[in-house]
Amino acid sequence: MFNSQGVSRADGPGLSLRLIQPADARYVYGLRIDPDYNHHLSAVQGTAEDQRAWIDRYKAREAQLTELYYIIERRNGTPCGTLRLYGIGHDTFEWGSWILDHNKPRKAALESAVLAYHIAFDVLKRNKARFDVRRDNAITLEFHRRFGAVETHADETDIFFEYPKLRFEADCDAHWSVMHSASAPAA
Repeated sequence: MFNSQGVSRADGPGLSLRLIQPADARYVYGLRIDPDYNHHLSAVQGTAEDQRAWIDRYKAREAQLTELYYIIERRNGTPCGTLRLYGIGHDTFEWGSWILDHNKPRKAALESAVLAYHIAFDVLKRNKARFDVRRDNAITLEFHRRFGAVETHADETDIFFEYPKLRFEADCDAHWSVMHSASAPAA
């Protein structure tokens, strides 16, 4: 189903996840300062060069497999977002920093999530995702609920979820079918 090169890259029918590089700093910075995309993110300080320095420092966490930061790309190499796996522990991981821009294809949310889960569950062999979503991020909340994530608790700002590997395995063929049909050329 998936074409993976360890944690460095995963390819689906319409998208790829590839590990971020310092050369991606300007793209990431542009997303993070764009009001169309940054409403549910932590505030950004600094410049694109500061983002590049952050990526350089992050590479040590990547080498230790405690954090993996991906650029989401269309299969033609056009960047269309970011996604980060972090808090990678013995059995669990968290994910976030999920941004999809105007270049995203149909079903990009589904495909990028499936690719992230594939890396975490199948390549890293973790068994459970944990993540939080801002209460006012209705679109992302609805996505995770439809995907089968279980709400565990909430605070004033966030709703917290878990998503187990067993649920991913049970639903993967159906997700794959939707992703494949979305990326097929129109007849």
